[in-house]
Amino acid sequence: MLTGWEVFLEAAIKAVAVFAMLLTVTIFLVWIERKIVADMQNRIGPYRAGPWGILQTVADGVKLLVKEAVTPRKVEFAIYLAAPVAALVPALLIFLVIPIGRPFHIGDRLIELSGTDLNVGVLYILALSSMAVYAVVLAGWSSGSKYPLLGAVRASAQMISYEAAMGLALVPVILFTRTASLTGIVEAQAGDTFGFLGVWNVVLLPSFVIFFIAGVAESNRAPFDLVEAENELVGGYHTEYSGFRFAMFFLAEYINVFNISAITVTLFLGGWHGPDFGTPAAIAWVFPIVWFFFKTFLLIFVFIWVRATLPRMRYDQLMSFGWKRLIPASLLWIALSTLAVAFRRLGLPWT
Repeated sequence: MLTGWEVFLEAAIKAVAVFAMLLTVTIFLVWIERKIVADMQNRIGPYRAGPWGILQTVADGVKLLVKEAVTPRKVEFAIYLAAPVAALVPALLIFLVIPIGRPFHIGDRLIELSGTDLNVGVLYILALSSMAVYAVVLAGWSSGSKYPLLGAVRASAQMISYEAAMGLALVPVILFTRTASLTGIVEAQAGDTFGFLGVWNVVLLPSFVIFFIAGVAESNRAPFDLVEAENELVGGYHTEYSGFRFAMFFLAEYINVFNISAITVTLFLGGWHGPDFGTPAAIAWVFPIVWFFFKTFLLIFVFIWVRATLPRMRYDQLMSFGWKRLIPASLLWIALSTLAVAFRRLGLPWT
């Protein structure tokens, strides 16, 4: 039986590992996005700093770290400083409940490849993602300028609208898997070598599509990036932020892109499950991690592809699409899913 210190040490190691992994992934994610968008739009992209320009993101981070942080006169200083932290911390905490691979044993010790397994993991993710709304609103209001305030109002309306659709899209997943634990949802999608698609939750296609679209909007990515529309609002809610304070908003956005892709893989694409080609038992735990990150980066590629190809929506189109399309479609799909689950468990009424 583990002592209190051993439990604390294990949790601390996992937290530090997740933090380091997210920062490393963000460096590569920014570089990958710049390269892919440049290729799609017939541009060059970063190429000077490091091999293939891979150190450009590091150079940008160092520049923001040492750059002077200018504080406007009329800010609400405590809230102004708290807003970037409120944006970054939930982004870091969300990934702690996502299982990235199959549990394995070291001696008689079972090692779980996730920070923790919560039986309400889905609710935990929705709760933390909603915290981003507070960060945006507080940043815009506390800046003491009209442009950040307009960006914050626009952002809060957008994020609340699409957060409702995102939450509704997950109800059929919980109904079909009978659990709100992310580990349990991944286990419910286990299948044989070539028949795994038959039990992945991607068969709940409307939920998958609605959740992913809402995730793009929640992370303020194109074509839903109206909260920081530079041609209208200068920079949106973080107009008055510079230096490392701005870097925290920037970092939170890219971590959220990775989080949304990882959550989508976990909920709908089988998580770390994939074909098993008879790998040796000693390294069998490696391939599930590879499958998880492979599927996650495929979805990140879709994020980048959408940004490089679709124009920004008008704000009225954005709100209309959320309230008049996604939310009604989610409610209808919940009703149909409930009937399907009832028929599967109770049988047809006329039989």
